[in-house]
Amino acid sequence: MNIQVELTDQKQAYIIKNMYPLYLHDLSGHYGLQEGHRPNEHGIFEVGSEYRTLQDQYDVQNIWWGDSERLYPFLMKVSGMPAGFAFVATPPYCRQDIDYFMHEFFLLQPFRGLGLAEQAAAAIFERFRGKWALFTNAAEKNKVGQHFWRKTVSNYTHGVYEEITAETGCEDGPKLVFQFSNHAVES
Repeated sequence: MNIQVELTDQKQAYIIKNMYPLYLHDLSGHYGLQEGHRPNEHGIFEVGSEYRTLQDQYDVQNIWWGDSERLYPFLMKVSGMPAGFAFVATPPYCRQDIDYFMHEFFLLQPFRGLGLAEQAAAAIFERFRGKWALFTNAAEKNKVGQHFWRKTVSNYTHGVYEEITAETGCEDGPKLVFQFSNHAVES
């Protein structure tokens, strides 16, 4: 089984937007009832009561299709079915000392455990050469995510990467940060 990774445009944005609440629900399992990772009073996984419907949440995501030179929304498909998504950002939407930042990465439950997520991540890394960074929750509840990124980045870079636990400016605690350069990586 293989996974296809496609850069999307505004016409396909709704597919990713349909999966986004599932992603936020998944994240809530890593953070518990922490602010920003629990449903608001309207049942939407967003901070603040101004998000009353999924449509309100969809509108916030439109930024990903508004700057095609610096923001890259990817759709993952398996046998033509939507399977997940990834958002890649470049400066000024991420730190200035990196070229590419894996902002979001999500694979639907039925496609997990098959090696497809690692294939998708590698395909995205291959698309852009430069200095990469990504992070995941450093909490004990996220051991699966930590293991996934450690294995995926290590396999992709042949073990040449940096891994640190750091405060990133996010309000939800320290992150496990992975950084690497793929200027010379041979897959």
